[in-house]
Amino acid sequence: MNIGQLARLAGVPIDTVRYYERQQLLPPPSRSPAGYRRYENTDVVRLTFIRRAKALGFTLDEIRDLLEISAGREDMAQMKAAAAAKLSVVEERLAEMTRMRDALRSLVEACPGHGDLSDCPIVAALAEEPE
Repeated sequence: MNIGQLARLAGVPIDTVRYYERQQLLPPPSRSPAGYRRYENTDVVRLTFIRRAKALGFTLDEIRDLLEISAGREDMAQMKAAAAAKLSVVEERLAEMTRMRDALRSLVEACPGHGDLSDCPIVAALAEEPE
C-alpha cells in the first residue's frame, strides 16, 4: 500500500507518517521500482499503536520503549509497569490541575466583577509575594 492508504487506515495525516519515520518509530519502508514508499499491514498496526499511545499521553520516547517491549512479546510485566508509571504521572498532573481549578474558582467567586481594580482579589492574589 502507498503512504496515503497507510495514513487513511491508521487515521493520521500523511505528514505524521513521515514524521514517525524520521523519528524511527516506523521502520523504513520498502520502495517500488519508481521509488515510492511501500507499506505492509504490520505498518498499519504499528502506526495505530503509536496513535493510540499518543492519545493516552505517552511521549514519543515512551512510545519507543513500549514498541520495544511489545516486540519482545514475552512478559507483560514491563508493559504493565510502563503503563502504571504513566498513570502515576497523569494522576499527579490531574491533582495539580484540580488544585489550580479550585484556586481559580475561589478567586473568581471572591471577585465581585465591578469596582476599582485596586480592590480586585484576583489582582491581589497574583501580586502577592510568596512566603
